Amino acid sequence: MSLESQFAQLALSHVRREYPNKLDHVMLGGDDGCTPSQLHPVFYGSFDWHSCVHGYWLLATLLRREPALPEGPMIRGLFESQFTDARMAAEVAYAAHPARGGFERPYGWAWLLMLQAELDRHDSVDGRRWAAVLQPLTDVFVGRFLAFLPKATYPVRAGTHFNTAFAVRLALEYADGAGHVALSVALRDAAQRWYLADRDCQAWEPGGDDFLSSALMEAECMRTVLAPSAFRAWFDGFLPRVADGQPATLFTPAFVSDRTDGKIAHLDGLNLSRAWCWRSIAAALPAEDARATVAARAATAHLEASLPHVAGDYMGEHWLATFALLALYAG
Repeated sequence: MSLESQFAQLALSHVRREYPNKLDHVMLGGDDGCTPSQLHPVFYGSFDWHSCVHGYWLLATLLRREPALPEGPMIRGLFESQFTDARMAAEVAYAAHPARGGFERPYGWAWLLMLQAELDRHDSVDGRRWAAVLQPLTDVFVGRFLAFLPKATYPVRAGTHFNTAFAVRLALEYADGAGHVALSVALRDAAQRWYLADRDCQAWEPGGDDFLSSALMEAECMRTVLAPSAFRAWFDGFLPRVADGQPATLFTPAFVSDRTDGKIAHLDGLNLSRAWCWRSIAAALPAEDARATVAARAATAHLEASLPHVAGDYMGEHWLATFALLALYAG
């Protein structure tokens, strides 16, 4: 069985698995205690809302890129049953409520836009219909980004869901693909305001529950934000010792001591997301640049450390395949 089929089967097994479930839910009254599927008729599975969203992204991506995938009919059936106007209207009503402005900020926002960007790439009648169904929810989070970015004085450099570089990187997939100029400008302006002056990153990582590299995610964000020559000049100052394998922590895969612990299992995601970033950075450097070889080698080491552990325990398998796919398709 191909890796793509394995990933598809994993996602199909959990995007409609309602429990266990970790809600991000602001209760507005005593009668607001609902089940996940009552709150979120589309994105109620995969342990939490954002993982469900990127589980659908994985399936949509595989459906487009692997036309002969055996799981294709099941993926189409899933989208047909879940992506309906009525179901999505409930998601829109929940997300748009004024008291829920911080719901899934910014990680879930970014993944929702990433899913929209993927569905917009589909050229089938079905794909276009699913994209149209999702668009009203996307519009809610576009509005959230446009309201949030100008007042976000500081970036969030944590290696978890709050990381702003990751959010910008994913959101730009939609903004640029859809030609949404206002969003694209706002995202690029924020990233340059936050990161353009950064130099000689010390990379004090990983933390014990990181699934993103603060250093490499910033570099991947700026690779997307800047023109190629400008990125290379910025990268020269941001990580000036990459050719020497420094900072060493960025080249050393994280050790995962307990994959049944949801926070410690994040470290497999760190390895996979580092592989994604290193592969993208390697491709952005000239072939003759020694750092390209160093970056590619680091990507391979991180991928090999965690790709075998995408499945095995639900704490990892409800989301890790997404980050494995980002790494495998990078560059």
